[in-house]
Amino acid sequence: MATIDEPLYPIAVLIDELKNDDIQLRLNSIRKLSTIARVLGEERTRKELIPFLGENNDDDDEVLLAMAEELGAFVPYVGGIEHANVLLPPLEALCSVEETSVRDKAVESLCRIGARMTGKDLIEYFIPLVKRLAAVEWFTARVSSCGLFHMAYPIAPEVSKTELRTIYGQLCQDDMPMVRRSAASHLGKFAATVEVTHLKTNILPIFEDLTRDEQDSVRLLAVEGCAALGKLVDPEDCVEIILPIMVNFSKDKSWRVRYMVANKLYELSEAVGPEPTRSDLLPAYVRLLRDNEAEVRIAAAGKVTQFSRILNPELAIQHILPCVKELSADSSQHVRSALASVIMGMAPDLGKDATIVQLLPIFLSLLKDDFPDVRLNIISKLDQVNQVIGIDLLSQSLLPAIVELAEDGHWRVRLAIIEYIPLLASQLGVEFFDDKLGALCMQWLKDKVYSIRDAAANNVKRLAEEFGPDWAMQHIIPQVLDMVNDQNYLYRMTILHAISLLAPVLGSEITSSKLLPLVINASKDRVPNIKFNVAKVLQSIIPVVDQSVVEKTIRPCLAELREDPDVDVRFFATQALKSSNQVGKSS
Repeated sequence: MATIDEPLYPIAVLIDELKNDDIQLRLNSIRKLSTIARVLGEERTRKELIPFLGENNDDDDEVLLAMAEELGAFVPYVGGIEHANVLLPPLEALCSVEETSVRDKAVESLCRIGARMTGKDLIEYFIPLVKRLAAVEWFTARVSSCGLFHMAYPIAPEVSKTELRTIYGQLCQDDMPMVRRSAASHLGKFAATVEVTHLKTNILPIFEDLTRDEQDSVRLLAVEGCAALGKLVDPEDCVEIILPIMVNFSKDKSWRVRYMVANKLYELSEAVGPEPTRSDLLPAYVRLLRDNEAEVRIAAAGKVTQFSRILNPELAIQHILPCVKELSADSSQHVRSALASVIMGMAPDLGKDATIVQLLPIFLSLLKDDFPDVRLNIISKLDQVNQVIGIDLLSQSLLPAIVELAEDGHWRVRLAIIEYIPLLASQLGVEFFDDKLGALCMQWLKDKVYSIRDAAANNVKRLAEEFGPDWAMQHIIPQVLDMVNDQNYLYRMTILHAISLLAPVLGSEITSSKLLPLVINASKDRVPNIKFNVAKVLQSIIPVVDQSVVEKTIRPCLAELREDPDVDVRFFATQALKSSNQVGKSS
C-alpha cells in the first residue's frame, strides 16, 4: 500500500478535510491554515496552499468568512511583504461572493495586506485588482471594490489616479442601488486621499449626485459624507455647497435620512466655520426637533446640549428652549429619556438666570416623569446644575423631588438617588443634610432590594468619610445598634456589611468599643448565614484594631465559630483565623 510522502501529508489532510461533508471539519481545517503553512514552509505555501485555496469552491459562508479572516494575517507565512501579492487572488475571489459579511471581511483583509505592501507591488498588483473588481458584471464585486479605492489611490501614478477617480464616479452612478450605497459609504475615506485640487472638480459633483439619489438608503449614506467632506474642503465651499445640501436633507421625505441628519448636524457645524455661519443650521435643527417621527426627535434631542453650545446663548434661549419644553412633554417616552440624558448640560451655557427661569421647571417636570429611565437620566446629571444655580436654590427647588424619588417604586431610581447622595451631602453641609436626608440614608438599609441595601451600606461609609467619625458616632452608630437585632435576617446581614465598611473609616477605638461588640453578639445568631458573615466581618476588622483586641476578643469568637455545625460557618471562621495568624506574625 502506497504511503503519502511525509512533507505532503499536511496538504493532503487539508484537501481531504476541506472536501468533507461535515462543515465543522472544513471550518477546523481553515482555522489551522497557519499551522499547516508553517509545516509546509514559505515556498510551498505560496506555490501549493494559496493556489489551492483560490480554487476552493466551498459554498458555506462560515467557512469562507474564516478563510477571508485567516488570509488577512497570512503575510508572514508566504515569505513576508515581498511575496504578499500571492494572497490577493483568493481574496479577490471572495470579494465576489453573495454573502455580505464574507465580502466585507475580504475587503478588510485586502486593506490590511495592502497597507503593508510596497509601492511597486501596489501599482503592479493592487491597483489592477481594484479595477478588475470595479468592472465585473456581477454587482457584488463592484460593491467590494468601493472599499479599496482609498488604499489604491495614494500610491497610484497620475494617469492611474485620473482613471480611479473616473471609475469611482461611475460606481456612484451604477445601475444597482447596492453599488451606489457602497460608493456613498466609502466616499469620505476615498475623498480624504484625493488631492485638494480634485475635491471640488471631481468629488463634490459625485457627492451632489448621490444626495439626489432616488433611493433613501443611498441618500442617508450621503448624509454621512456631508460631515466627512465638510472637514476636507475649504470653509467657503463647505458653506456654499455642503451646508445647503444638509439643510435640504433635513426636509427629506424619508425619515431615515432625517434621522441621519439629526445625528450628523452637529458634526457638520464644527466644519462650517465661525458662529454666524453655524446659525444657518439652526432652522434645520429646530425642524428636526419638531419632526413627525419619534426616531428623528430622539436623535435630535440627544444633540441639544452640543448644538446649544455652538450658538450664542440668546439664539439658544430664543429657538432651542421652546423646542426643549415641547420635548419634555413629548408623547414618546424615549424622546423624553433622550432629552433627560443631555438637558442638564445646557445649564452652564445658558447661564444662571435662564437656567432658573427656563430650565428648572423642565427639570422638575422630568423628575416626575412616569417613565423610570427619564427620572434616572435627570438624577445622574444633577451636579451640572448645582454648579450654575447654586446649592441653596437647588435644595429649595429640587430637594423635595429628590426626597420623593428616594421612595420611588422603581428600584433603579432609588439606586441612582443613593449614588448621588454623597455629592449632595458635601454641597448641602452637615446640618442641612441631617435635617432633610439623614433618615432616608438609614431607611435604605432596610430596602426590599439587595442592590439598594448594598448601595446604602456603601453610602453610609462615604458619608462617614465626608462628615467624620464624630458625626458617625452621633447619627449612624445609634441606628446601627437598633437595626442589628432586626427580625429580618437579611437586614441584620446588611448591618454587618455596613460595619465592615465603617470600621476602617471610624478607626480602632470606635470599632473596638462600639462596633466589635455588635459583631461578637451576632455570632450567637440562629441563622448560619449571619454567623459566617460575622466571620468575614471579623476578618476585615482584624487589621483595624489593636493586636490585643484580636487576641482577647476576636480569636476566641472565631475559635468558637470554627466548631459550628454548619460547614460554611466553619470554613469562613478558619479563613479568618488564618488571617489573624498572619497579622500576628507580621506585627
